[in-house]
Amino acid sequence: MTRRPLALTVALIAATGLSACSLMPGGSGGQPQQPRRSQGNLAANPAARQCLAQLGSAGAHFTPLPDRYISTGCTNLNTVQLSALQSDRSSIAIGNIGPATCGVSQAFAGWVRYGADRAARQILGSPLRSVETFGSYSCRNVAGTNRRSAHSTADAIDVSAFVLQDGRRISVKGDWSDGTSAERRFLRVAHESACKRFDTVLGPEYNAAHRDHFHVEGVISGTSYCR
Repeated sequence: MTRRPLALTVALIAATGLSACSLMPGGSGGQPQQPRRSQGNLAANPAARQCLAQLGSAGAHFTPLPDRYISTGCTNLNTVQLSALQSDRSSIAIGNIGPATCGVSQAFAGWVRYGADRAARQILGSPLRSVETFGSYSCRNVAGTNRRSAHSTADAIDVSAFVLQDGRRISVKGDWSDGTSAERRFLRVAHESACKRFDTVLGPEYNAAHRDHFHVEGVISGTSYCR
């Protein structure tokens, strides 16, 4: 995707007011109503504008998305669609990712560049070419509970693998326990560095449901929950 200059993007948002068809919360049973015209708030919200500017300054390729109220507890507010991130030396593609909040996208951009990519170069001798994910937004509960997952508000990303410029693919599922010593070390350093940027980080040592990915959630505001 060709990224428009951020100033142009924000100007277009301000001009249009992000007027778009959105699904508003439904009534009983959490069923969504028919789409309505809805005013997005990225242009009107100074914090949202600042986040977009910072994400653009970090070299991220992204498109701001209109706000959507999808069903009970499931929303896309202040979200963007990422397509690539900037490393120290090149662009890093992001695979299979959907809408993610601007705040989490900004934390993700910093982690991929300063945590994962630098660790890959130092430990594995090759920079990252791409990061594979299992996605971001998904209207669902935390497994085994009645509580909505952070994925339901697009505030989490599940990272499954890292592809290096030299063609190697380092996956959480295949290499956390069974990779070479360097691959195992890289994944652990990447996991630990994520804990410095996200509020919650879950990996293979948390439970079986996370044996094949890193779950990164929220923007750190104090001490993260890191497992």
